[in-house]
Amino acid sequence: MNSELTILDLFMQASLLVKMVMLILLGMSIASWAMIIKRSQVLSEASRKAAQFEDRFWSGVDLSQLYKEVQGRKDELTGSEQIFYSGFKEFARLHRSNDKVPEAVMEGTGRAMRVSLSKEVDELETSLPFLATVGSISPYIGLFGTVWGIMTAFIALGAVKQATLAMVAPGIAEALVATAMGLFAAIPAVMFYNRLTNKVAKLEHTYATFMEEFSSILHRQAFAANQEQ
Repeated sequence: MNSELTILDLFMQASLLVKMVMLILLGMSIASWAMIIKRSQVLSEASRKAAQFEDRFWSGVDLSQLYKEVQGRKDELTGSEQIFYSGFKEFARLHRSNDKVPEAVMEGTGRAMRVSLSKEVDELETSLPFLATVGSISPYIGLFGTVWGIMTAFIALGAVKQATLAMVAPGIAEALVATAMGLFAAIPAVMFYNRLTNKVAKLEHTYATFMEEFSSILHRQAFAANQEQ
């Protein structure tokens, strides 16, 4: 047996099915890393924008003025800004037509903000199910390639009269590469899935907290205006 065999050599000597398994795992690994990098950037940017907007929101700026500022770029809004825009827009619309029924105003406003919150969280979770899938199935795909490769090696070994370890070892080594590649794809996918899911949960909590605080402000405005009438 050649002790200098590289992974590329083992790949080239593997059977067609094992080669396909390795290529599938390689593709899954590359795709998962691309998604990990992209999602990490998106979530970091979302955290930065949420903190930046909340600093502006709590700076004492008039809400109507802030609404006009974000309305000018309504197609680019995300996160807390989008929740604010949807909530204030619905609040202003309902307040004009239901100014004597503040409960109806707040119910509609809350519903609009909850819809925006759900959409924002869905957007943050994009690609995470794929990482979970890669983490779950990659070891089994690699194991399938290994089982097939070992089975092929032993079948070939049974066809010769004098079997030696040197004859079967390369085939087993080729097969085991599939398992290694399965783990190579799965481990980072699982690690970053958990990490990114935790980041999404923190952002969702940030958005939900902002929504509740903003609702309290609008609630006071709605009922104060009703009492003045």
